[in-house]
Amino acid sequence: MSFEPDKPSSMASLPVQPAEEHNLAHKDDIDFNNPALFLNRELSWLQFNNRVLHQAKNIKSPLLERVKFLAISGSNMDEFYMKRIGGLKQQVAAGILETTVDGRTPQQQIDECLDEIQTYQAEKERAAATIFADLARAGIEILKYGTLSAADQEKVRDYFYDNIFPLITPQSVDPAHPFPFISNLSLNLLVTLRYPGEQEVSLARVKVPVGAGANRFQQIDKDGYRFVLLEDVMENNLDLLFPGMEILSCELFRVTRNANTSKDEEHADDLLELIETTLQYRRVAPIVRLQVTSNISPVHRGRLASELGLDEDKDVSVTRCMPGLRDLWEIYHLELPEHKETVHYPIDHPLLVKERNIFHTIRDHREILLQHPYESFTTSVGRFLYEAATDPKVRGIKMTLYRTDPDSEIISYLIRAARNGKQVAVVVELKASFDEQSNLKLATKMEEAGIHVTYGVVGLKTHAKVILVIRQDYKGLRRYVHVGTGNYHPVTARLYSDLGMFFYNKDVGRDATELFNYLTTGFTPKRNYSKLLPAPKILKKSLLEKIEREISCHSKELPGLIRFKMNALEDVDIAKALYRAAHSGVKVELLVRDSCRVRPGIPNLSENIRVVSIVGRFLEHARIYYFHNAGNEEFFIGSADAMKRNLEFRVEALIPVGNDTLRNQLREFMELQLNDKVSAWDLQTDGSYLPVNPNPRKGAEGCQEKLIKLADKRQHEVQRLRKRKSRQAGERKLKK
Repeated sequence: MSFEPDKPSSMASLPVQPAEEHNLAHKDDIDFNNPALFLNRELSWLQFNNRVLHQAKNIKSPLLERVKFLAISGSNMDEFYMKRIGGLKQQVAAGILETTVDGRTPQQQIDECLDEIQTYQAEKERAAATIFADLARAGIEILKYGTLSAADQEKVRDYFYDNIFPLITPQSVDPAHPFPFISNLSLNLLVTLRYPGEQEVSLARVKVPVGAGANRFQQIDKDGYRFVLLEDVMENNLDLLFPGMEILSCELFRVTRNANTSKDEEHADDLLELIETTLQYRRVAPIVRLQVTSNISPVHRGRLASELGLDEDKDVSVTRCMPGLRDLWEIYHLELPEHKETVHYPIDHPLLVKERNIFHTIRDHREILLQHPYESFTTSVGRFLYEAATDPKVRGIKMTLYRTDPDSEIISYLIRAARNGKQVAVVVELKASFDEQSNLKLATKMEEAGIHVTYGVVGLKTHAKVILVIRQDYKGLRRYVHVGTGNYHPVTARLYSDLGMFFYNKDVGRDATELFNYLTTGFTPKRNYSKLLPAPKILKKSLLEKIEREISCHSKELPGLIRFKMNALEDVDIAKALYRAAHSGVKVELLVRDSCRVRPGIPNLSENIRVVSIVGRFLEHARIYYFHNAGNEEFFIGSADAMKRNLEFRVEALIPVGNDTLRNQLREFMELQLNDKVSAWDLQTDGSYLPVNPNPRKGAEGCQEKLIKLADKRQHEVQRLRKRKSRQAGERKLKK
């Protein structure tokens, strides 16, 4: 991929001042509470979304892949406003003046975020204009209704009248009709009209029914790739909605509402009712952003801001491209393989032979590492649950469920297991952001099938990814365990890069049992874990102790090394510990997908720290924690990021990987990413990111492409060894 190097962004958080001003020149004088040492979480995340947008700007990528990344960057920004800006606005409204570890008040964070978003907005508009022009050159045209021929206009109008017009409900805006409710992320037309020959002007709001049975991109020809936007069709056919009226103007707007609607569950009598109430409140939550197009009149922009309770200067975003870029997924899903990456088909894990019972295979190997999406989720984790549901020797299944596809076979397997008389217990997280409604329905469906459904521990989100299967083996009851970094979601398992482990290990089985007993009761006596590192009781303390141990073990003969891979590094205590390690000479290599508090390259402090972000065709989602430990290396995988919320307010789980072959696979995995010259970005001291190689040679492969090939290589190697063993066995028979 080829990118222009970024100039240092205006969002670069509090650029590091000269060392003497921060007393960093002398090792014993470092103030680890100095705000200038830490990057701001929100601004760091915005840098990540800039890297996503760069994927859309990369002209070497297939055209529809660029469309996909443009859609993702727009969707990401919607969620940023809903969760992060919304949360900061709540803090401002509550009068909170407390500063973050990087020295910013909530209002300062909002102001700096909005400045950075303005820069992003300009880049996004340029990227969108380029992509739309490239689409047109490729024969995928997004046309204006007014440029269509009379025959095409008639065709589009007839389809609109028959299939979309009945869905539309225009609403008047006048003293007799209060300003209508505007739903989150909805597209709306503000229509100015009047009776012919009269001076009095009226306003009406018309919701564009995208997602309610209508596509945003209306196809002009059934077998072609010419489209017109639905709002453009509606604007040019308002005579159907307002017959006999004179249309003076039609302006598009879109709103974003706050999604931070959590209630205090500790004082709730019914968690299900609480979640349902929360979802209802989210629907009418305060608006945090108004998007308007550049053709809107200043009077109407001010009127909308006033009616919606917004600051016109700060909360209104004027865009010169289509608002709601997430709808570009409609274009990406066109059947045009020549404009997409070659479809990736994950291989079956080479050890999980189809002809053999999966529990026998796991029992033989003790530990099996799964690398998704390079190795199939369906034929590994999915098969694990299927065989657990149908194997007559399986007595029980316990699992956590944070997010999954509502139509996935995972739920069907669990229901089938319950109907086959097995004990099935599922811990469903009802508070998984934006999946609350789906999880409520799934919980009800499973309960009706006889599954024991619980909702975790009060006050904590259950984010751990664990399955425990209890089976009657020839030596008695035995426990088989899966621990993963990603959700039990067959769809995202093909889009996200994640890791998982199967275990046949007495200690791991006991730990998993202990974890589920905690999740299903909430009782918190002292629980003993010999392998598992669960949050919130043990994990953070253990990570801090291991960092300190690395410092004490570090020497010239055995130099210390810490490698972490995660989505985000936000926890201040972990950040300070990593600074202390780097300051003591330990090499710290961090693979952090998005937000990162730590500044690399501060003289006399973090010169031993490197932070790399990988942005490629798959979303990086795996978590790995590595400690050199004076040669007694430790590898852990699991669900937890180094974030305060994960380590202190969620139930998480890390598990050690003991098998040397699997540890070497994890080492190879991390080194490929650390040495990536195509899709890697290096974090700079000022908080900006630069591509490791702005102009990779044509055909150069990033780490994800190399991991695809490595998975194929492992499969071929196992098949080769299997054939050799089969041939040798045949030769021995002949000799007899």
